[in-house]
Amino acid sequence: MPLPILYSLQHCPYAMRARMGLFLSNQAVMLRAVITRNKPAEMLAASPKGSIPVLVIDDKTVIDESLDIMIWALCKNDPHYLLYNDEPDALAAMLELIAQNDNEFTISLSKYKQAKRFHEDSEVHYRQQCELFVHQLETRLNTYKFFMGQKPSLADYAILPFIRQFARVDRKWYLNAPYPKLQQWLTYHLQSSSFSKVMKKYPLWLDQHEAFLFGNDSRSN
Repeated sequence: MPLPILYSLQHCPYAMRARMGLFLSNQAVMLRAVITRNKPAEMLAASPKGSIPVLVIDDKTVIDESLDIMIWALCKNDPHYLLYNDEPDALAAMLELIAQNDNEFTISLSKYKQAKRFHEDSEVHYRQQCELFVHQLETRLNTYKFFMGQKPSLADYAILPFIRQFARVDRKWYLNAPYPKLQQWLTYHLQSSSFSKVMKKYPLWLDQHEAFLFGNDSRSN
């Protein structure tokens, strides 16, 4: 049976979280690297909305939401215990935290990045809006090493790409910000071998129509 096909954009935070879910669950897929301005017709036929990532499992099954890709993969195999399956309320709590990230933090983050890029007076305002969520994460990390406990969870990896972006908007400010636990958390993830593998750059699929095996340590080197 053919492997699922993943359409992915290297630095898109949503594509990054999808790749993290697939990698950490050891789900092998054929990765097709794309760019926003030139999307393959095959991808648009599978998911007409045109957003990235898109996972084509078979002729009848397509997943085009990054969090759904993560959950699909981890429900098939969760060797790192990212879903905290023996804790009945854990997944609901994770999804609530991720929803805050997706529905609130990302909006402020987008405005913060734009204000910084164009040197707008609103930069500090939007950074402070971002900090409402960042402070909440710092508070969690004052109790546990990771967002849900002493081990990483789905929430950590789903939110990671967006905190990475936040930290890069104004690097000097971030390094001096009163969020030492979050800084340690981010450094831990960015220096991990799994993150390096997930961020590997692949040639664009439209250039040579070549897909690449992706999904676990042995197959992603």
